Amino acid sequence: MRGERRRALPDGRGGSGRSARLQPAGRAPGRSRTPRRCGDTRDAGGNRLDGAAHPPGRRAPVAQHRARRGRDPLQFCRTAARPRSGAGIGYRHPSRAVAEPRRNRRAGRAPAQPAGTRKHRCVAGRCATVAGHTALVAGRCRTMKVMLGISGGVDSSVAALLLQQAGHQVEGLFMQNWEEDERDGPCTADADRKDAVAVCGRLGIPFHARNFATEYWDGVFEHFLAEYRAGRTPNPDVLCNREIKFKTFLDEARALGAEKIATGHYARVDFRDGTYRLLRAVDAAKDQSYFLHALGQTQLAATLFPVGEIEKPLVRELAREAELPTHAKKDSTGICFIGERDFRSFLAQYIPARPGEMRTPGGALVGEHQGTMYYTLGQRNGLGIGGRQGASGEPWYVVGKDVAANVLYVAQGNANHWLDSRMLRSEAPAWVAGRAPAARFRCTAKTRYRQADQACEVQVLDAGLEVRFDTPQRAVTPGQSVVLYDGEACLGGAVIAATDAPFGGLSPTQDQS
Repeated sequence: MRGERRRALPDGRGGSGRSARLQPAGRAPGRSRTPRRCGDTRDAGGNRLDGAAHPPGRRAPVAQHRARRGRDPLQFCRTAARPRSGAGIGYRHPSRAVAEPRRNRRAGRAPAQPAGTRKHRCVAGRCATVAGHTALVAGRCRTMKVMLGISGGVDSSVAALLLQQAGHQVEGLFMQNWEEDERDGPCTADADRKDAVAVCGRLGIPFHARNFATEYWDGVFEHFLAEYRAGRTPNPDVLCNREIKFKTFLDEARALGAEKIATGHYARVDFRDGTYRLLRAVDAAKDQSYFLHALGQTQLAATLFPVGEIEKPLVRELAREAELPTHAKKDSTGICFIGERDFRSFLAQYIPARPGEMRTPGGALVGEHQGTMYYTLGQRNGLGIGGRQGASGEPWYVVGKDVAANVLYVAQGNANHWLDSRMLRSEAPAWVAGRAPAARFRCTAKTRYRQADQACEVQVLDAGLEVRFDTPQRAVTPGQSVVLYDGEACLGGAVIAATDAPFGGLSPTQDQS
């Protein structure tokens, strides 16, 4: 048009030196165009990934656009995503059926919900409705047969719900990993199984059950006992995930015809540059990537973590909305095969207790312990030496063990230096990507679950890792895992073998000071 004002479009953003007619501020005249989608990226299978809406003529970089809109609650199945076509995509809410019109399929837009169903919750940093979240997960992924590890808890129950809303053929598989003894009291596995059956019945999905007690005993429990005999404090959850939930369970799921497995863990998986990555959960307070660090590419390629994209309060809300029988069930804590039982009496069934001397680092006898296996570094409760004559009123802490001599070392005061270390060495590491990022690199690390990230430098050795922290660490415990992170990505981890604390095994015991 003659005399119209035009502006040049910059190179690199879809312009390439072209020009476009300037529009006045506000709504453009005439009929609006359907926004095109940016981020025409493809996954490992060549499937186009659904992008987000942006104005015509502007191709925003995918990373920049994702940064604007926040994490995608559909990420748990993005690696197999394939946009559906058709006039509308229907999804079935537990209490209603809603169709999503084509005009509402723009990113971040859920179809209108009936009055009274809007309940604000935070999804990946954004305000969303409970029913709206269900709309977001529906119809966006290539459907497949998914075997869900259903535990009878609320997290795996909602994972089943979300997978079902996404259109997958979901089946539940309950794992019995421990043979209960009547002498141990009520069998929690029976109650969990009943809840799992009830959830599958509510959702109308098939239920399977398998007994993996033999595999668990051989692959997890024998190692658990060996570590305690050696005076270390193991983490059986890490080994259970690697050997049972993402190995034995995965094999059984494939035998049942499943293409992928899913669990109720709070973590995320994505695919970038030809590699699957294990990411922290959106809900940082519930993140379980620490326990999943030993998973490799084969396991991650076959795994979905539906609840890793949302926060725990929304998980509960979704369960209530769907009237799932586990919506108010208490979260399980502690070691799975011990449950609510007394730890000492349980362990004594398998390892004979050896009472011995309890001494200070200087050698003073202060009491008697019931067996070094019952104590862990940094422990202050259950020592039985409070109010000792001639000692200060400060609490006592376990600071070291001499398993061969059967001596437990304790020291007073929260600020005592006997628990401090700045360096650890580990056993052979497990890398999520299948290889170390470099021979030497900086990252952050956790030496126990729920610990804040600690800055460190990692040196890869022939038989393990050497990790040096920027600041002193408290009560780093051999047998536990050191897990490494690069931002939100979990790099991998290893079992801690020794530290440079006075009783950590890498330095001679110091004189008391």
